[in-house]
Amino acid sequence: MPQNNSELPLDHLVARLWQELTRAPHDRHHEWRTPVLATQGTNHSGPQARTVVLRHADATMWTLRVYTDARSPKCSELVAQPLAQLTFWSKRLNWQLRVSAHATVEFEGEQVNVAWERVRQTHASADYLSALPPGDVQASIKAPVKNTADSLRGHHLAILDFKVSSMDWLALSKDGHCRARLKPAGELEWLVP
Repeated sequence: MPQNNSELPLDHLVARLWQELTRAPHDRHHEWRTPVLATQGTNHSGPQARTVVLRHADATMWTLRVYTDARSPKCSELVAQPLAQLTFWSKRLNWQLRVSAHATVEFEGEQVNVAWERVRQTHASADYLSALPPGDVQASIKAPVKNTADSLRGHHLAILDFKVSSMDWLALSKDGHCRARLKPAGELEWLVP
């Protein structure tokens, strides 16, 4: 990187950010693999934030993908209010990336079927076969959660797709912080850190 981050060429910064985002789903140790997803809660519950696992990133389409249990509150929150934000932090890079996006929730269809075929061969498949939805009350911490197959689908996997509308990148450095806002159309604004 140049000495002065404000002289970083736009195409280099965009390529560098997407390089990290597209690497994260395939590298279990990449810090951007588990961003925080913030949504607007339903019934006046206010903002809701939780860690999710990034499953796919597409630099050409400016999209991100996450899997979740279809019964999770985040699904109903995003159906009701599709605006969301994902926040990524990398200690290695000293970078924070806040991604504003429009979400769509896929409960069924070809993409969900393809995703399930991949997931069902892993230990994570149990997360989508539980008889109880996420956040439901159970008898005790050690109470076994029975895994069952939904009679119609056989699983509860849903896909959250995020169409990125803007990225707010912050690079922390002892030589001076640097911040920029980027948009898919190629717009770049350098911001006060």
